[in-house]
Amino acid sequence: MASSNPISFLFLSSSSSSSFIPKPFLLNPFPPLSSSSSSPLKTGPSRFKCSVGQTGFFTKLGRLIKEKAKSDVEKLFSGFSKTRDNLAVIDELLLYWNLAETDRVLDELEEALLVSDFGPKISIKIVDSLRSDILAGKLKSGNEIKDALKRSVLNLLTSKAKKTELQLGFRKPAVILIVGVNGGGKTTSLGKLAHRLKNEGTKILMAAGDTFRAAASEQLEVWAERTDSEIVIGEGEKAKASSVLAKAVKRGKEEGFDVVLCDTSGRLHTNYSLMEELIACKKAIAKVIPGAPNEILLVLDGTTGLNMLPQAREFNDVVGITGLILTKLDSSARGGCVVSVVDELGIPCHFLLSIERKF
Repeated sequence: MASSNPISFLFLSSSSSSSFIPKPFLLNPFPPLSSSSSSPLKTGPSRFKCSVGQTGFFTKLGRLIKEKAKSDVEKLFSGFSKTRDNLAVIDELLLYWNLAETDRVLDELEEALLVSDFGPKISIKIVDSLRSDILAGKLKSGNEIKDALKRSVLNLLTSKAKKTELQLGFRKPAVILIVGVNGGGKTTSLGKLAHRLKNEGTKILMAAGDTFRAAASEQLEVWAERTDSEIVIGEGEKAKASSVLAKAVKRGKEEGFDVVLCDTSGRLHTNYSLMEELIACKKAIAKVIPGAPNEILLVLDGTTGLNMLPQAREFNDVVGITGLILTKLDSSARGGCVVSVVDELGIPCHFLLSIERKF
């Protein structure tokens, strides 16, 4: 799960599109022997054609794979068009920048950061740092200011949260608990994470800990089928989430699974009784495997903007969040608040999810 970037990208698709794969060549099998004939074996005309011998076959194959890869990259970055459009004003501001207009340019830059929900504290912090460097003569052109802006954001994301890869340890199974408010994309995040881990050769067990939402277990069953993973579902309509998760972790331990992915019900961070249930879930898991869960990932809806900061505070106080998953960035330009969350709480952002990327 390690990544060289400060934020790992989780844009996964299980639809193994064969549009870029050439038609497979097949060796022509022996035709069936006729029981009424003793004549030597004869071969009829083949319905299959071997393409490997054709001139330029591997050249065409390479070109098709390259075109498919380029298409995937374009789809990945197109998901962030709204955020980029909001911040595109920065390029315009810095294109013809001069020292006499420093205050005006920095004021508009601060406004652009606020519109993207970086938050007043972080926006002022970034702009004041740029102003100091400009007045000190360290930044002398628009491109230098733009590069300094990128470094400032990157530093905020990595200085207090350096371990951006998942910390799964060496003991099996590793347990990952997914938490968050209603409708944030927890189950979808769990499914896509399962797909990624499965592609790395990991043996996955899912736990349907969302015992409140109608059809939550059925949704997770679909993800289990898509990722070829096992799943544990509560028995009866009144199954407790803590018992379902404990049962799943126990099975994962006994049957040698690598990772147990635990789904939970969505809950408002202001609802004390529901937040207390998360503590019960965490304790139930720890009874089976001391020290588990290895990771507690908070799913933050990118469309909520600055509201994600109090959510992160409350969930962190209750269960101790170890990582963030930021979702729905392709339908919002308000994901800048994750910088404030990382800066204030020191929790790394592991994944960014695009809802338009089909599984």
